[in-house]
Amino acid sequence: MLAKRIVVPLSVLTVGAAAAVAGVLNADAAETAACSVTYSVASQWNSGFTGDVKIRNTGAAVSGWTLGFTFPSGQKISSGWNGAWAQTGSTVMVKDAGWNAAIAAGGQVALGFNGTWSGSNAAPTGFTLNGITCGATASPGTSKTATASPSASKTTSPTTSPSASKTTSPTATTTKGAENCTDYAALVRGKYWVNNNVWGKADGAGSQCVRENGLSGDNLSWGTSWNWSGDTTKVKSYASAVLGWHWGWKATGTGLPIQLSAGKQVNASWNFQVTQTTSNIMNVAYDLWLHDIANPDWQNNPTDEVMVWLYKSGGAGPVGTKQATVTIAGTTWDLYKGNIGWNVYSFVRTANTSSASLDLTDFTDDLVARGWLAKSKHLSSVQAGPEIFTGSGRLDTTAYSVKIG
Repeated sequence: MLAKRIVVPLSVLTVGAAAAVAGVLNADAAETAACSVTYSVASQWNSGFTGDVKIRNTGAAVSGWTLGFTFPSGQKISSGWNGAWAQTGSTVMVKDAGWNAAIAAGGQVALGFNGTWSGSNAAPTGFTLNGITCGATASPGTSKTATASPSASKTTSPTTSPSASKTTSPTATTTKGAENCTDYAALVRGKYWVNNNVWGKADGAGSQCVRENGLSGDNLSWGTSWNWSGDTTKVKSYASAVLGWHWGWKATGTGLPIQLSAGKQVNASWNFQVTQTTSNIMNVAYDLWLHDIANPDWQNNPTDEVMVWLYKSGGAGPVGTKQATVTIAGTTWDLYKGNIGWNVYSFVRTANTSSASLDLTDFTDDLVARGWLAKSKHLSSVQAGPEIFTGSGRLDTTAYSVKIG
């Protein structure tokens, strides 16, 4: 759901906890907290790369943060996520995204970016949090260039349209992929990418892993496993197959964004199996994001979110209140409406299924007919996966596809 990274890191740098970090805790006083920053190059190709950054607070709680660092080799940020990124010369500043402003004592925030490099891609230096140096530098790993083919190149310009943000060529394979348990790992395959999104993990304890097993034609095979405890009313994670935007772009050939007024179909097919190791509070759903601009980037929050729940267990329920029961695609759905800073509309299937073939515009058309959603809005993303509140289990997708047109 919220914001909310393909390979084993090629270069890793850890900045150890040492100096104090100023964090404003309340209106009366500011306290200090030790911090550490872990920087890794998740993938690197030609003149581009993806960087992951993790901020860990090893001291007192922080409310509101700005991370700073310096690129030593002329690298440039082209897009980023989970924060407001800005670069002046070699200096990069990242302000919290609002929803991740608070870092509890012992807590961690993960963010990342796409960038360009030339000559060398040395790790950044001089990490600071709220203006205070984060400490000493541990031994970095050796930076290497990935051996991906040219079809795996990504955009290197922040002004490039979303459709050019990453170039990949679908390849058919049935090889079972290895699990990646890194928070926010992004497993790119063709026009899709699998997002190990753990946006709500601060409300509990546990972990989640994802894997992609390959692409055959337009069908993606992927899966996820999880083990979460904690607040039973709050989502911990949403591992998902992403087509299109998610606080930035990672693939081309998606067919998105499209304006609802264009009347194009969004035909989605999904066959999956849920295995519950323990009792789970969870749902399995499509998640559609809409913007009021044609080419949103990482800094543009959505205006509307449309969820289509296919499966639920343990009493899981959506944001907002029930407005109606509707029939779409020959099936009945309970329709909920809420707001979390943008409008959230949830169609909850009245009977569980693990197989569906839908034109997802049938659901946006229903909202347009109610006057809740403007036809001028742009559908920027189609995602699909399980939202986990608590419990342990796995989801295996044998075939998943989304076709625009």
